[in-house]
Amino acid sequence: MTTDLALMPATDLVLLYSKKDASPVEAAQAALDRIEKFNPIFNAFRVVDAEGALKAARESEARWANGTPAGLIDGVPTTIKDILLTKGLATLRGSKTVDEDQDWSVDAPAVARLREQGAVLLGKTTTPEFGWKGVTDSPLTGITRNPWNKELTPGGSSGGAAAAAVTGMGTLHIGTDGGGSIRIPSALTGLFGMKASFGTVPAWPPSPFGTLANVGPMTRDVGDAALMLSVIAGADARDWYALPTGGHDYRLGLDASMRGTKIAFAAAPGGIEVEPDIAALIAGAVRTFADLGAEIEEAEPPIAGAGDIFTKHWFAGAAHLLKDFTPSQKAEMDPGLIACAGLGEAISQADYIAALDGRQTLGFAMQEFMQDYDLLLTPTLPVAAFPAGQIAPDKKGGEQWVDWTPWTYPFNLTRQPVASIPCGLTGAGLPAALQIVGPMYGEAAVLRAARAFEEAQPWALPPVATG
Repeated sequence: MTTDLALMPATDLVLLYSKKDASPVEAAQAALDRIEKFNPIFNAFRVVDAEGALKAARESEARWANGTPAGLIDGVPTTIKDILLTKGLATLRGSKTVDEDQDWSVDAPAVARLREQGAVLLGKTTTPEFGWKGVTDSPLTGITRNPWNKELTPGGSSGGAAAAAVTGMGTLHIGTDGGGSIRIPSALTGLFGMKASFGTVPAWPPSPFGTLANVGPMTRDVGDAALMLSVIAGADARDWYALPTGGHDYRLGLDASMRGTKIAFAAAPGGIEVEPDIAALIAGAVRTFADLGAEIEEAEPPIAGAGDIFTKHWFAGAAHLLKDFTPSQKAEMDPGLIACAGLGEAISQADYIAALDGRQTLGFAMQEFMQDYDLLLTPTLPVAAFPAGQIAPDKKGGEQWVDWTPWTYPFNLTRQPVASIPCGLTGAGLPAALQIVGPMYGEAAVLRAARAFEEAQPWALPPVATG
């Protein structure tokens, strides 16, 4: 167990606070010290609110001194992706086109729940423009970098949250995931990241990418993600899709045995090539589950054709997003986003409706598939981190980010709970990750499996973080 407050899990921090062995002010300052040290290198934050964070930490310290903590995470240093509205801080979404001089007096639902339970908000983490792609660079904030190697990308679109998390620039981190944007950077930086079943975590305002979009936790361990999900899940009147899941403690049953759990395993769904080091690490991870008593069966999930269905949804969402921007505003935008929107404009109404129908068919097929299994395991990604500033690993400028993320976006379409968990380092010293997919509303099963794997095969932070 680490004694560094900046790297300590939230579960340990609140225990120390309760015993008066550490204070929220000390934890906030430890995180701010790391931001001062690491943010100039990795560019994880769009804005840091040191004054606000220390004020909130002092208020938390007073509550703990009185024995009246506000909630499960009172005093825990937390970051918010700069996609989510955050009272008192502008939400610029990676774009020069968002006017900073406007009313910022409302919290998004997840931010409100975090604040209500005492989280100390450190600032807003970087995102590509409007969260449109699987790497993190934008016209507004430039390139965000991977703490395992600053020449490489941390992935995206929640890349700032990932870079902050693995370097101790905060304990809890909120990301968004419309096609893998929590899981992609978690995989490329060695974090645990989870997208719950659609509607579990409320969101507002609605995403331009519709019901593909989710909000969720990115943390250094599974216990913190379960804690965080317990805080942010639940209905909010502003989100008419939100499920009435509030009040559930996702930490319950987290340490239950995996014995007898029926798991499907697909080493490379669709026959897509996986980097050899990653394939070997994934195979080892599956053996770990077998050693834990799970029943493993190789099986191909019915996700063929998901790419065409997803891109029609995604490109159409981009076109809708940009429909009211002026030509002068578009001139300031990421050219890749403009191109993506252009592809969306070319989609006919008939083709879009066919994609909606295809999504329903895909969702039904996965529901049927999961009748035979408790969980599905796949690689999160077929590749490790690649050079920062590129949208794809092979430098082919015409490729889209979806071309190298074939197993993340299908589960946005099907709305299932899914997590990415580190499973070792490649020969080049870069993280690889396993994806754990559950049945609809099976968050507890995903978290339980992730916790069992974490206990059996602990993972490391990048050397830069631990000194």
